[in-house]
Parts: sequence; structure tokens; C-alpha cells
Amino acid sequence: MEQRSASSRIDPTVFWVAAVLSAVFVAWGILFTDSLAAVFDTVLWSFLVPNFGWVFILSSFGFLAFSLYLAFSRYGKVRLGGQDEQPEFSTVSWIAMMFSAGMGIGLMFFGVAEPLSHMSSPPGGTAEAGTRGAAQVAMEYSYFHWAFHPWAIYAVMGLALAYFVFRKGMPNLISTAFYPLLGDRVYGPIGKTIDILAIFATLFGSATSLGLGALQINQGLEAMFGIGGREAVGLAIVIIAILTAAFVLSAVSGVHRGIQWIANTNMVLAVFLLVFLFVVGPTVFILNTFTESLGGYMANLIPMSFRTAAFSDGEFVTGWTIFYWAWWISWAPFVGTFIARISRGRTIREFVLGVILAPSVVSFVWFAVLGGAAINLQLSGAANIAETAANNQPAALFLTLEQFPLFWLMAGIAIILVALFFVSGADAASMVMGMLSSKGNLHPKSWNIVIWGVFTGAAAAICLLAGAIQGSVDAALTALQAVAIASAAPFVVILVGLCFSILKALREERLPGGEPGREAPEPGRAMSRPQGTTAPQQMAAENPEEQRGNRG
Repeated sequence: MEQRSASSRIDPTVFWVAAVLSAVFVAWGILFTDSLAAVFDTVLWSFLVPNFGWVFILSSFGFLAFSLYLAFSRYGKVRLGGQDEQPEFSTVSWIAMMFSAGMGIGLMFFGVAEPLSHMSSPPGGTAEAGTRGAAQVAMEYSYFHWAFHPWAIYAVMGLALAYFVFRKGMPNLISTAFYPLLGDRVYGPIGKTIDILAIFATLFGSATSLGLGALQINQGLEAMFGIGGREAVGLAIVIIAILTAAFVLSAVSGVHRGIQWIANTNMVLAVFLLVFLFVVGPTVFILNTFTESLGGYMANLIPMSFRTAAFSDGEFVTGWTIFYWAWWISWAPFVGTFIARISRGRTIREFVLGVILAPSVVSFVWFAVLGGAAINLQLSGAANIAETAANNQPAALFLTLEQFPLFWLMAGIAIILVALFFVSGADAASMVMGMLSSKGNLHPKSWNIVIWGVFTGAAAAICLLAGAIQGSVDAALTALQAVAIASAAPFVVILVGLCFSILKALREERLPGGEPGREAPEPGRAMSRPQGTTAPQQMAAENPEEQRGNRG
């Protein structure tokens, strides 16, 4: 009983410092919105991106290389849990949940808008705008921004947590993954600072996605019913408030109820949307687009990974690539924690390849179908979707759907998909922030989850207001980008540190098959923990219903 009570308590330092600072941000945005917008603009675009954009470029490729090294090295046999433990979730549910939490809203928002935007303005003069060559480059960069690199970032974070929590029996905190480097100092001010930074990155990374989702739902309502529209930021904020309440209820219900059900529903609706467009759209063109774009992406992966625009216009790199890498890094704490939470029992090789390859294949197919259908309409002259994508990104998807049969049905499904992706991503984020502020408890208190859910919705609304105060939704999108990049900046250093920490711990691991390695704690046996924390195995034993899970 004493252990159970200790595990259910919040960490007062982490919780109150993060909560107070989040409340200050929200109050600042409400009372002095124009001041907040000016600070974003100055700090981000005048200092951070021009001076440190190269850090995001180099580190993102480094995370991909490191993840693949672990997967194909002798460490790939190590299981995230006991060596004979089986996965907690079926493979289908595992992929559906991590995909929904990882980038669902973004794919809905950018699935049409990004390829058309790149086609109209190819990066670094790589092709003539509006041509078939520009379309090819556009698809390759869309793949580049949404496939291997972002999921490698998530893999590093998720692997570190799953390894130290399920194999070493440590608290489910990002700070404790630094134990091999920092020792017991992870339980002091340094560790608490890491967890606070993780909460901030999660809060503002999620807020960016929620803002994008609200804008797209807004645009869908305008396309279907004539309400809302491009400048209706007020309606977007109402949408955020409604969906915030929905994802709080989902998060409170737990992983095995709300989050898993929504993720599986997302997958079914997304597959239906893709199959419909594939069948009624330009099927052969989509297949050709998928094949050629995948080949071009693989062939140009290395050059694209190191493009910093040192010798060309940097607008594309800063507005797209650096924004994306920062966005994924800001999502890493909560997506990585969530993926770790659902990945118990898988080997490192299975984890890395599953996390990187499975969602990447989905992204390839997604952009080939949605982006390919839109590009075909543009090249054939059937619709000028590129102009819409350049001036009103949220509307590009719905303009594309208007060119095909059953617009009302498919637009309705698209709006539901965005809403469900909104809920599944945000409830995973609020659950993770609850864990981080509750000493790593896998089952944080409901009131804790509610508080972080409300803060996330409020931060998204404030970001939209900070941009809209400058006169347009374009400025609102810029503000959302600014928040994502600013919150990710300090977390780059933490992710790099995690790579060294994982490697140091694995070198001390007793590997399967009798491979050499120094003695390490037995699987499930906790490293040193301060009094008052509880190993995840103990927490799971205290929650038998949650532990049983769905083994599919």
C-alpha cells in the first residue's frame, strides 16, 4: 500500500514548475497577444534558425544512422523486457496506435498541400516550377520530410525509454534514461530539468498539431456548409475547445480503451479514403508516382539529408525541412514515450525496423495517392490546386476531393479523420505529460491528465491568436511553426545525449546467445532508484486489468 501510494503521487517540482510556466505562457498569450507574436518572430527567425538550423539537419541524419546501427548490430537481439516476454499488443494495433499518435493530423493537412507547394516552388532551383520535373522533386521531398528521418527521431526516444523501463525496471521518465551517463544525479535537479523540458516540448509540439487540425476542420466545414473559412480563427478556437474535451475524456479512459479504439478507427477510415481515391482517381498515374518517387527518394536520400542552403536561397530549408525536423523533435518526448509504452516485449531490431519502416511505408502510399491525385489534376489542367495550396493550405485537400464523386461523403470522412487524429494524438500527449509529472507512473491520476489536456488546447488556441493578431491565417501558421521549433531547440541536445546513454548501457548488457559483455542487472531488476519511486513492473502488478492488455 505504501508503494502504491508513492507511485500515484505527482512530482511536485516537475509538476508545479511546468504547470506554472505553462499557465504564464497562456496568460501572456491572452493578455498580450501581439507581444507574444513579436517575441516568437524575433527569437526564432532572427536568431535560432539562421544560427542553429544546421544542428537540426545534422542531428536528424545522425538519429537515423544510429537507429539503423542498433537494429543490425548484435544489440538487435536484446528484448525490451524479459528475454522470453511476448509483445503486449498485436502488431496491427501497435502500428495503428503509433501511427495515429505520430503524425496523423500532419498527413491530413499536408498530404495534398505539400506536394503542390513544392511543385509551385521547387527547392533550390532543382526544377522549373509547375513542370513534371518539379512534380517529381515535390514528391521526393514530401517522402523525405515524412518517412525515415522523423520516425528515427521517435525510435531513439522510444527505444531509450522502453529499454530502461521494461528491461532495467527504472521509472518511466526521460531523465532516468540518462542513468548510465549521470548516475543518481538523474534524480536531482538535472533530471527534473530534463523532464520539465520534455513536458514543454510535448505541450507545444502537440499544440502545433492541434492548431493545424483545427484550421483544416474549419476549412472542411466551409467547403461543405459554407461556415468558417480562411479567416475564421474564432471558429477554429471553438473547434479546439470541443476536441480538447473529447481527447481529455479519451485519455482518462486509458490506452486499452479510448486510445486504442480511436487508433484502430483512424486506420480503417484512412484506408477507406485511400482506396476510394486510388480507385476513382488516376490509378495508373498514382502507381507510377509511387514507384518513381520512392526510387528518387532512395537515390537522393543522402544529398537531401545534408542540404542546408549554404549556396542557395534558404527559404525552402528553413520553412520546410528545419520546421519539420524541429516539429518531430518537439513531438519526440510524447510520441517516444507513447511508443515505448506500447512496445513492451519486442526486440530492439523489431522495434527499430517496425517504428521506422511500417509508418514510412504508410507515408509513401499516403502521399502517392493524395499528392499524386492532386498533381494529376494540376498537370491535366482540371483544377488549379497549386494556387490554393500556395494561398490556403488547409483548403487544398477539400478542393482535391471536390474533383471526384461522393464529395460530401469523402469530405465528411476527412473531417472525422482529422478530428480523430486530433483526439488520438492529443490524448497520448496529455497521458505522457501526466506520466512525466507523476514520477513515471504508467497510470497517472485523471485530474493530472485533465490539467495537461486543458493546457495543450489553450496553448494551441493562443498560438492561433498570436498569428491571427498579425492579420491572417498565414501568420497563424507561421506562429505554429515558431512554437514547434522553439520548443524543440533544447531537446536536440537531450536526444543526442540519449544516443550515448543507450550505447553505454547496451555495452554492459548480457546479450542473448552468450555473446561477450560485462555483467548487467538482470532484466526487470531496477537500477538505483530514490525512495518513493516504483518500478514499472510493480505498477503493472498493481493494475492487472491494464497489464493483461490486448495480445491480439
